[in-house]
Amino acid sequence: MLTRHPRSLIGRHDEIERLLALIGTAEKGEGGVLVLRGEAGIGKSALLDHVEHATPEKFQTIRASGTEFEGELPFATLHQLCVPVLGHLDSVSAPYRDSLLVAFGLADGAPNPFRVGLAALELLAAAAAERPLLCVVDDAHWMDAASTKALTFLARRIAAEPIAMVFAARDQGTAPGLAELPGLAVNGLNDTHARVLLAEEKAVTLDERVRDRVLAEARGNPLALIELPKAGGFVLPTPSPVAGRIERSFQARMAELPLDARLLLTLASADPTGDPALLWAAAQRSDIDVPAASAEAEASGLARFDTRARFCHPLARSAVYRAAEPERRRAAHRALADATDPAAASDRQAWHRAQATTGPDEQVAAELESSASRAQARGGVAAAAAFLERAAALSRDPGKQTERTLAAARATLDAGTADAAADLLASIDTATLDDLQHASVDLLRGQIAFVGGADGAASGPNLILRAAQRLAPSDPERSRESFVAALEMGLVVGKAAGVMDRVLDAARSAPPASRPPDLLDALVLLSTEGPQAGVPALRRVLTGDDAGWTRVPALATMVAGELWDLDLHTAVIEWLVRTGRDTGSPLTIRLGLSQVAMSAVLTGDFGRAMAAIAEEEAIADALGDVPQLYSRVHLAAVRGRRQEALDLFAEATSRGTGQLAANTNGAAAVLYNGLGDYPAALDAARSAVARGDLFLAGFTLPELVEAAVRCGENTVAESALESLVERTAPSGTAYGLGVAAGARALVRGAEDDYRESIERLSDSPLAPDLARAHLRYGGWLRRAGRRREAREQLRTAHEQLSEIGMEAFAQRAADELRATGEVARRRSEHTYDRLTMQETHIARQVAAGATTKEVAARLFLSPRTVDAHLRSIFRKLDITSRRQLRDMPDLG
Repeated sequence: MLTRHPRSLIGRHDEIERLLALIGTAEKGEGGVLVLRGEAGIGKSALLDHVEHATPEKFQTIRASGTEFEGELPFATLHQLCVPVLGHLDSVSAPYRDSLLVAFGLADGAPNPFRVGLAALELLAAAAAERPLLCVVDDAHWMDAASTKALTFLARRIAAEPIAMVFAARDQGTAPGLAELPGLAVNGLNDTHARVLLAEEKAVTLDERVRDRVLAEARGNPLALIELPKAGGFVLPTPSPVAGRIERSFQARMAELPLDARLLLTLASADPTGDPALLWAAAQRSDIDVPAASAEAEASGLARFDTRARFCHPLARSAVYRAAEPERRRAAHRALADATDPAAASDRQAWHRAQATTGPDEQVAAELESSASRAQARGGVAAAAAFLERAAALSRDPGKQTERTLAAARATLDAGTADAAADLLASIDTATLDDLQHASVDLLRGQIAFVGGADGAASGPNLILRAAQRLAPSDPERSRESFVAALEMGLVVGKAAGVMDRVLDAARSAPPASRPPDLLDALVLLSTEGPQAGVPALRRVLTGDDAGWTRVPALATMVAGELWDLDLHTAVIEWLVRTGRDTGSPLTIRLGLSQVAMSAVLTGDFGRAMAAIAEEEAIADALGDVPQLYSRVHLAAVRGRRQEALDLFAEATSRGTGQLAANTNGAAAVLYNGLGDYPAALDAARSAVARGDLFLAGFTLPELVEAAVRCGENTVAESALESLVERTAPSGTAYGLGVAAGARALVRGAEDDYRESIERLSDSPLAPDLARAHLRYGGWLRRAGRRREAREQLRTAHEQLSEIGMEAFAQRAADELRATGEVARRRSEHTYDRLTMQETHIARQVAAGATTKEVAARLFLSPRTVDAHLRSIFRKLDITSRRQLRDMPDLG
């Protein structure tokens, strides 16, 4: 029940009801988030004030706000929000606690973005366990990038916590993470409510015509309705936005103040901390009569000075700053820089000095460069980019200016703003660059083009290739690394763009390695001399002492697959996952988990595949990114889930071309072979082999052989078989030789080949391929009239396929078995069929002995959320304890 009675807001009944419902839900232990969206002055801050005062007494309210001029100081807004509850820091797991302390500048090291977000979640959850929590973030459109990521990560994970989060942000410029959260549009007041609000403002008396003009110009904006009449209505009509007119109203009030009051307000507008001690020190350095100036400023209603310097509205702050003459703004920054303690806030001091500087100043530029390094170490890549860009502008030496601009572009790209990085590169005078700098520009442009999507992706590897060639004479090692990077990027683009052929052709002239042959040499050998020479060379690279392949993990996983050696492939992906977890690299973890899922699909462990997919999706969600589809597409196809697979195919196709398209076609070939739609399988397999590289093309060749044989395309089948044998023979593995024997049996119809395929695959962990080998042999026996022997093989195939969960192929086996006069037995349901992918992952972790807190950390959830999932799992499986969960099938 509400115990406080704030002044009501005119015309905001529906918005208040929505906010109070959020509070009520949190009071019951179910968290939620809402983003108030609207133009400046529309009343978002007033709604935040209202809900804060209307919240039950038992709630603890913590409040933060983004600030326009500190938007690139990393974790600034998160720090504001967490400071009031830092007393609960001991409740946060040690690794996450350490990352949070580093992020706040209270410890040395580099914070892990995920650990920072999870630490903040654990911290707020611990505080909420004592008292329900209301978290309010005003001016969220001005939050720094690091805080935005951490807080949106947190906001998506409070469903099981007694926490209500409310953000207020302008319509324009809202960060993508905020845009994806539940929102409420705050619109202008209707005419009736606008007239009521205008009538309540007693500051001035307006005649009817002036009142009507104010109403028309304000367009229902409450702040405009309050501010515009203070000029008596005598403001010239203007087509500019409402926010601009409100700012001019604030500026008009400022212009009426004495000089010292104006100077004090300018100082306050230039200092995003609102620290009164800093403000008074800077004011004294500026010879301002502080008592008189602060009294005048407060009397104007523009600001107040108590525990913090606060403006009446964010527009007032920006209006004051913009109204000051440039020299007075610079003087304000200079005074603030002189008043800032360099031991406590050296980065803020450097930033103020930079804003106070008009021309080149190498000392200030060097300080900014140092600040950039510190910001980057704390995970603030956006802050580093801003520092470096300003450092470049202040550089006196053209060479240092170029290097700092390149570093700024690199940091800007890392911060996820590719367009801004491209603009920085465009500002460089390329006529003055040396070969190394030209190469650096090409490398960055290549990365920008690649992340830009399908239209520019093909040019990315070409630019990286050009950089590799530029580097060859002066920096052979970096040149070779760039060749490999171009190969890795080319693999993603796929053969359809012809990129791989160009890169491999150029790589033949790469500088020689300074150490034993590496991945580049082995790939060139594979391209020029074929698998017989290339496969052994690749194996030596992956198993040797030189771990150069770890710098290109995506390429390494494809290379490992090309060797048809599941043990080696497993070793590579285990390294990926382990390294990703140790370093906290989200890209490495995601790649590793995607490959874990693919490996599990190949071995028929669908529960493990689902668990890996769920964890990858959890990380993608934490990043605000879309999940990878490779493994999910293949899982649906191998399971024979037609509609699910088709939906995923459509989603994958909409995302782009290249390797993803080839991967989707490869999965489609498996699906259609399982469903017995061989013409569709043939088309899909042909496309995958034509567009795929390395393992993907090889993986699809058996599907192409089967589809071609069933469609009577013997020439296609013979050609595909020849390619498959050429690729698998050098491996010498049971996997490769068993798959090749199965394809050869289909083309030539020799019983020995069918038997060899079963025998070899029995020595491998490839359960799906073994089951399909029994199915092929059983079908051949049935058509040969050997019904009794056929039944034995088909019965085995059906049992194995059903046990694995390959529904389409199991139905094919059942149909074949029925044709021999025997009806297949129905299989029992798999445990994971009753659970979502995330529930499957949680169930497997708990069954393996993981604690709730360990599972929460793995999935970036709160422990309460994991417990809620466990209750759902117990209900679906009709069990009541973790011990019973360990006894469930399919969860080992």
